[in-house]
Amino acid sequence: MIKKIFLIASLFGLLAGCTTPAIPTPTPFPADYVPTAIALTGQAMTSTAMALTPTPAPATEAPTIAITPATALPTITPTPQPGYSFARIRFLEPGPASKIVSPLNLQMIAIIGKSETIQIDLFGEDGRVLFTQITQLNYYPEGTYQSFKIPFEIRAAAEKGILQISTRDKNGQLEALNTLDVFLLSAGVDQNNPPGNIIYERVALTSPPVKDASASGGIVNVSGTIWPFDEPDHTLFLELSAPDGRVIGSRIVALNGTEPQSFSTTLIYKIKEPTTALITIKQMSAVLDTPVYVYTQSILLMP
Repeated sequence: MIKKIFLIASLFGLLAGCTTPAIPTPTPFPADYVPTAIALTGQAMTSTAMALTPTPAPATEAPTIAITPATALPTITPTPQPGYSFARIRFLEPGPASKIVSPLNLQMIAIIGKSETIQIDLFGEDGRVLFTQITQLNYYPEGTYQSFKIPFEIRAAAEKGILQISTRDKNGQLEALNTLDVFLLSAGVDQNNPPGNIIYERVALTSPPVKDASASGGIVNVSGTIWPFDEPDHTLFLELSAPDGRVIGSRIVALNGTEPQSFSTTLIYKIKEPTTALITIKQMSAVLDTPVYVYTQSILLMP
């Protein structure tokens, strides 16, 4: 009997230990606090939303880019005097004293002679021929744009190069010749200078006139200005030649340095009938067996 009572008491103790503990009932807000809680909750949600929403940056005007007004590129040549025309052989690229790696990229505008050919020569500083080419082109009174790739090889790391372009008439006489000095490099990158004033002729004649020039009585008065090449021999050569190339009059004029300067002289001739002649004004090269510059003009000679 006692064992049964003990067993029943143990069973009740075990059941009491397995009972789920009581969860306290939450204390309700006072009646007058509910609207306040709702208001505070709304403010908290609004604050959180504002914190999570990125604030757009204030609108600003588009950035202003300062543009420096364009200025003329510096040149290494003097400014030509009024009256100078564009050169018949006009170098556009490279410019004077540019540093060039093979191949040389030549860009130019040329008024081709009646032979409708143009000759391109590249010489080394000692006068040896590095490149030569004669190209057939169409004649246009206003000139034509041309571009050439000129390969070359030099023995030194660098040396002076002489680029020469010439054109002739149908009888083989030089009508125009122009020269450009550059520096040739065996390696590196091109350093091109602007053409400067070499786009203009070096000679500007005031007599005879450019158009409808004529002379009679055996004398041609020649005057104007010239911008000489920097050559050791500052001498200007003038020739009067017949259509077959025969020289019928010549004169030598001494120049005073390399600055633009005026000159005046006469060419004496003897003919028996009206002849269309060519006045040639040229300066010779101290290195090459050719001129460095040739300017020509037609003239009608009367006995």
